[in-house]
Amino acid sequence: GNWDAPWESYLSNDENKERKEWTDYYNYVKDMSKDFERWKFEIEVDNKHIGWVSSYTDLEYLENKDKVLAIGIDIPSPNNRCKGYGTIALKMFIKYLKEHGHHYLYIQTWSGNIPMIIVIKKLGFKEYFRKIDYREVKNEKYDAITYILDLDKL
Repeated sequence: GNWDAPWESYLSNDENKERKEWTDYYNYVKDMSKDFERWKFEIEVDNKHIGWVSSYTDLEYLENKDKVLAIGIDIPSPNNRCKGYGTIALKMFIKYLKEHGHHYLYIQTWSGNIPMIIVIKKLGFKEYFRKIDYREVKNEKYDAITYILDLDKL
């Protein structure tokens, strides 16, 4: 199933475009100092790109005055999901962001994305805000949920 924002029209399934975007990003960050905080990382398994983790502060339905980072993950191919890769990638990204001085992180999903909710809870996130019936997928209403993680308690 398409769990990541199925209410959005999928822009591209163009692997060459995605490869170019990642190459451009790599070229942008490769000469940065080690202290430069990256906002996304590629997920590779057996030298093959399977997805990415990223961070952002522009929350769609929640005011974020303190600019707390929200993190996200996308593993487009269903063949690479539910194998633990996402959990490992998110754990590594959370550790990286904690090392860069962040104290809290948000993660957002929708109530129909049960696999993601399981991962979110496994990582220690707690429900922070729920917008009832905010999403519509296949003519069904779902809640938009924001979770928060206190990095100082890890």
